[in-house]
Amino acid sequence: MEILIFMLVMWYGGLFFQTFFLHRYSAHQSFTMSRFGEKLCYFLTWVFQGSNYLSAYGYGVMHRMHHAYADTEKDVHSPKYDKNLFAMMWRTKTTYSAITSKEVEVESRFTDNVPEWEAFDKFARSWISRLAWGTAYTLFFYEFATAWWQWLFLPVAFMMAPIHGAIINWFAHVYGYVNFKVGDTSKNFLPFDFLMMGESYHNNHHKHGNRANFGGVRWHEIDPTYLIMWVMDKLGMIHIKKLEVSVKKESFKKAA
Repeated sequence: MEILIFMLVMWYGGLFFQTFFLHRYSAHQSFTMSRFGEKLCYFLTWVFQGSNYLSAYGYGVMHRMHHAYADTEKDVHSPKYDKNLFAMMWRTKTTYSAITSKEVEVESRFTDNVPEWEAFDKFARSWISRLAWGTAYTLFFYEFATAWWQWLFLPVAFMMAPIHGAIINWFAHVYGYVNFKVGDTSKNFLPFDFLMMGESYHNNHHKHGNRANFGGVRWHEIDPTYLIMWVMDKLGMIHIKKLEVSVKKESFKKAA
């Protein structure tokens, strides 16, 4: 039971800060929060992503590039231009690392107002941090694993963030249904997103990139992250930007 709880906390905790902080805040700035709130999110992203920690700057810049170049040769991750999922994820990893380490020059439109905390990123992305988290995960399994098959979850813990990325960047461009005709292959991977906390409504998101609510087009498209954000907005913890956008369905063609 302890291993299952651990994996659920890792999955949904890491995923929440990926979609809430890295995606909706850093890349799209669909809401605002205080400087203290931003710093706290950096820390909690490190806590819940652990050895998988992703930089808000690197993620934000790379994701903006994905939207600008979706499904073209310049796209940082597109199933159309990689022979398989692993090749795509490796290219994503190398591009992300180059951006985060500032080894490549990036246009200002991709970096404007993206949050950056270089000192913390340097620490959280260091091998010392990653090895410390990896050791902690292994010791936890050593203490609480009661059957050999439970150890199969350990590699998943080490690779949690890449797994989250693969589900959306590959599968949500290959499988699913579409609500909107857009200039790329983005699809809504799940009709009810219990797995990815709203991230799998990828076609909706590519139509309205800066909209805080990724769901809400069909009755069953409930975005769990947005529900949490709505409560946080009412409590004054964040302020969701009010965007005048239409969510009228343009197409309900099933994906091939």
